[in-house]
Amino acid sequence: LEGNSPVAPSTSYYHCYRSNGLARNPGGWIGEDIDCLFDYISSGYPDTRQYCIDTVRIGEMNKFQDRASGDYNEFWAGRDYLNQLDDVKAATLMAHAFNDWNVVPEHSVRISEVLKGQVPLVQYFHQGGHGGAPPLEMMNLWFSRFLYGVENGIEDDPRRAWIAREGDSRFDPTPYPDYPNPAAAPVELVLQPGGATTGGLTSLALPVAADETLVDAGDTACNAGWLATQPNENRLLYTTPVLSDNVHISGTPTVSVRLAASKPAANLSVALVRLPWTSGTGCNSSTRGTTTSIITRGWADPQNHSSLTAGEPLVPGEFYDVTFQLQPDDQVIPAGSRIGLMVFATDHEFTIHPAPGTELAVGLAGTSVELPVVGGPLAMPVCEAVDTRETVVVGDVDSGVPNRALAGNCTINDHILDAESWSNHGLFVDHVTDVSSELLAAGVIDNTEHAALIRAAAQSDVGR
Repeated sequence: LEGNSPVAPSTSYYHCYRSNGLARNPGGWIGEDIDCLFDYISSGYPDTRQYCIDTVRIGEMNKFQDRASGDYNEFWAGRDYLNQLDDVKAATLMAHAFNDWNVVPEHSVRISEVLKGQVPLVQYFHQGGHGGAPPLEMMNLWFSRFLYGVENGIEDDPRRAWIAREGDSRFDPTPYPDYPNPAAAPVELVLQPGGATTGGLTSLALPVAADETLVDAGDTACNAGWLATQPNENRLLYTTPVLSDNVHISGTPTVSVRLAASKPAANLSVALVRLPWTSGTGCNSSTRGTTTSIITRGWADPQNHSSLTAGEPLVPGEFYDVTFQLQPDDQVIPAGSRIGLMVFATDHEFTIHPAPGTELAVGLAGTSVELPVVGGPLAMPVCEAVDTRETVVVGDVDSGVPNRALAGNCTINDHILDAESWSNHGLFVDHVTDVSSELLAAGVIDNTEHAALIRAAAQSDVGR
């Protein structure tokens, strides 16, 4: 092909029906697996139909799909286009939706990341559901250039990503230099106790050593809207303070969960939510619409904590670290909202439905979420009160550096974290050095002030 425009393409059947080792169906298609697709499309000549069923559906799909373990194997690798991109030369106008819970957006993003620099590539996203081609003018320019050879200069356009913003028509996207947004940087948010009702979620604190427990509702589970809007034993919920400014998430969040299960197998589901919740809250309310309060979500099999190809039974009561990516997103969370991290087991709309009762203990010290935020850590407006000190004070040492405003009502002082319980002085100085370097790179302070902040940290008694 000279040029193409995949729209919500299914690029890996493993990513259609599995997530990080966990059997998972497309949203709403409870229990569907790859052999169900065979049933939908199988026709052919009647005299060979039974042969196809015996050799393909039963002899290949049912034999190797391994629904029991969910492990990635040669069967799935052979149905993953990521393994077949070396010879792709077609100019690609990739299109997907961030609220597509049928063919989730990672299908496009993972392919685009490999094609960057290999072929002419532009990415188009909107905030709706499954499907939705790019605007006609965009497709016309693309195919005129790469199919008909019209020198319209589209390959030289620095706008490599087009994203329909929240509330805008998908035919009126906003241009960006790339996706993910080049200005996005990872921000780690840690958990604070209280998840049985509502715990804390912040980038401005150290992790806390505490364990909190949820109980899997299994085949009696309600949907995420119900879980997020009332305290219950089937989830743990941690939220930021009310955001004092907008937060632009652009890219693929990563979550790390330290957990112990009461049984050798368990579901693990995580949802990043926007609060207050504005969509349906009933037990069976769908969270797959374009107005959902789900920012993004993901699923994993804790048995695959160390290998996607070789899961192993869990030792009940033993803690494991499970790290995996949520679905890609590009969303502006408005000021006045809170961002919540909800940890639960069975996701009624997506995962298998086991018997209820499995307990999951979550270790807060080893659990966090890394968000790709435009502007990085300095752009997280999660300060509950305004620090009115005129200069940056590190412990009891006044650095003399003006306490300048950052995102929302935050200031430089809020990022120093000198009131936290640091295990040693060196770690604290390293932290202040990192913050000072971020401030310098952002143009908030100059070189002299950068040195003054680090010197104040070194002179302080914090962590001693």
